[in-house]
Amino acid sequence: MSFRLIISAALALMASSAQAQGSAPAISYTRDIQPIFTEKCVACHACYDSACQLNLGSGEGAARGASKMPVYDGERSQAAPTTRLFYDAFGKAAWQQKGFHSVLDAQDSQAALMARMLELGHSTPLVPNAKLPEEIVLGLNRQNMCPLPGEFAAYAGAHPTEGMPLAVTGLTDQQYQTLQRWLASGAPIDEQSLAPSAKEALQVQQWEDLLNQPGARESLVARWLYEHLYLAHIYFEGGESGHFFQWVRSRTPSGQPIDLINTRRPNDDPGTQVYYRLWPVQGVIVHKTHITYPFGAEKMARVKSLFYSGDWQVAALPGYGPGRRANPFETFEAIPAKARYQFMLDNAEYFVRTFIRGPVCRGQIATDVIRDNFWTLFQDPDHDLYVTDARYRGQATPLLAMPGQNDDVGSVLSLWLAYRDKRNQYEALRRDNYADLPTPDWSSLWMGNDNALLSIFRHFDSASVTKGLVGEVPQTMWLFDYPLLERTYYQLAVNFDVFGNVSHQAQTRLYFDLIRNGAEQNFLRLMPADSREGFLDDWYQNSGKVKLWLDYEAIDDDKPTGLTLQDGDPKRDFARQLLARSGPLNASPDPINRCISAYCSRPGIDPALRYAEQALSRLTSRPAAGLKVIEQLPEATMLRIETRGGKREVYSLLRNRAHSNVAFMLGEAYRYQPGLDTVTIYPGVLSSYPNFIFNIPAEDVPEFVADMELARDAKGFERIVERWGIRRSNPRFWHYFHDLSQYIRETRPVEEGVLDMNRYENL
Repeated sequence: MSFRLIISAALALMASSAQAQGSAPAISYTRDIQPIFTEKCVACHACYDSACQLNLGSGEGAARGASKMPVYDGERSQAAPTTRLFYDAFGKAAWQQKGFHSVLDAQDSQAALMARMLELGHSTPLVPNAKLPEEIVLGLNRQNMCPLPGEFAAYAGAHPTEGMPLAVTGLTDQQYQTLQRWLASGAPIDEQSLAPSAKEALQVQQWEDLLNQPGARESLVARWLYEHLYLAHIYFEGGESGHFFQWVRSRTPSGQPIDLINTRRPNDDPGTQVYYRLWPVQGVIVHKTHITYPFGAEKMARVKSLFYSGDWQVAALPGYGPGRRANPFETFEAIPAKARYQFMLDNAEYFVRTFIRGPVCRGQIATDVIRDNFWTLFQDPDHDLYVTDARYRGQATPLLAMPGQNDDVGSVLSLWLAYRDKRNQYEALRRDNYADLPTPDWSSLWMGNDNALLSIFRHFDSASVTKGLVGEVPQTMWLFDYPLLERTYYQLAVNFDVFGNVSHQAQTRLYFDLIRNGAEQNFLRLMPADSREGFLDDWYQNSGKVKLWLDYEAIDDDKPTGLTLQDGDPKRDFARQLLARSGPLNASPDPINRCISAYCSRPGIDPALRYAEQALSRLTSRPAAGLKVIEQLPEATMLRIETRGGKREVYSLLRNRAHSNVAFMLGEAYRYQPGLDTVTIYPGVLSSYPNFIFNIPAEDVPEFVADMELARDAKGFERIVERWGIRRSNPRFWHYFHDLSQYIRETRPVEEGVLDMNRYENL
């Protein structure tokens, strides 16, 4: 008998003997197992990029098991079947019909696959605090092996140090024994679905009543609202901590169990009468998909005021299909444009999050269309021609259709050219019509609430967004108007199919390039006319000039700006004036990166942290040519600063890579300008995917900074890692990793979620 079988038999015997003697209670999945998964497994096994699609954030996911089919595949010629947990099937048998295999069941006298994977990991612990062996491949480049139960022996022979949890400090002895006892006893799952509280149930009913009112106007508004909120994790005023809800389409009305309509996209034909329903988000909340949205009495009143007032009418409800998906401006043209735009502006951070943190922005090919850091602004509705001028709106609407509905691989080029030309016709129409308006000034920027100013950071193969103007004045800024914001949302969220084929994904990526260019062109109208070509030359260097000539509509370099800006550096002067004007709306004052006095720290914090921030500011606003250590840094590093008094603060240290341009889908490495890379340091966790953690006593921060300034190469940086770094093999790795989530809980409770460690580097 093999060692594994001996262990499995012994554990099974111990479990049955203990239960027979009454010396140990039966193991509960909810009480005993899910907390272990949450602590040690969910960081890699959650959402679409779960290793082998094994999602351990819920009992349903654990029972579903694993699949060899990757969700993210940019090269497949045919769209893949959808495998969304809690959407596309329910129960182990239904998932096995879709090609999943159990990791919990013992098979052919062998212990469960999970038991053997855990045993392999537990029997080959990592050397504490040591760098991992080079042969262990990590990150998005790791091949998705996903051995079936009968293939485990070959996997273990080829990868003897790659048991579970993979390449990280593993389970405690107690956790290991608990999981093995549970698996040996048949892995029973007693999980209960999350249910709303009485107060939440009342609000659920009120919102469902609102969205399911009879009438053509009411039905069109409900459809638009659903398509704009289906990704939201909604939380209620006075609701329970940790309770979130999502909009779904159901065949059944309120008061009856939800009968889910699980179409591939939220705007696909439901094929039946639709009822919009709210159901609780099940399973562990993970940060990368946790896009929050508040519901309460004030929001209800706002929605009614925007959409249910006035005398506008709907002559006939639009249908569904590729044409309706491609152009939501035509589909929803009956709804006043100002209502649609204002609704999106009210919670602009949510909408930008959907396409910056959503499925489309997983992987370098998807994110390389944007620069590593930029600020986002919004045009005031009263200065948006699409909102204010019906004639212009009628001319523009047919030109705003988006590609991706036809995924024929052989038609990618012709489809792209057709939609590029339509978009450029729109840009020419916009340019010529805006040239007839008064010159744009500060009143043309929306400053309605703290969503008005956003900062976006790209971390190579992921991205994040935060309120306020964070970091040094960036190379580019984006200015969204309504047509641009709506198209970005539909192209990258509503219409994006993460299971789609190479044609669909290429069309999405190529059109996103046009979106970025449109946002840049909008911003350039605020700059002096004679400076605009110079900015374009800076943003589109080298090969980018070819893209400017081939694919982008010419900018208006005649119409003056209404702003008074310094000639030498008008963009920096614009930023200075914007910061002065935005006042309390700028949710993120940033003295560390934009130090304008002798004090480069936030007022009112612990003196030890003030001194730490003052020291950290020496690393910001310096190019890598003068701060060589930047070349060694990952994209998103977390600094955990501890004071002697027991306080701690978390900072994100972000590497901003410079590029000659970001206009092409491939060959990004050829467009790097490493000597121009910079770092941004800001309080908070500004990434769902930490690449590394440093734990530094506050009194050590000046020495840490000095060592960073002196480090010239990998060896110099490794000495810093050895002293303050938290490697994957650190015995307290999970304490420090989950303390990042705890910090979010303390500072922004509603945003808390388990972070992803698939990108945690082996430094």
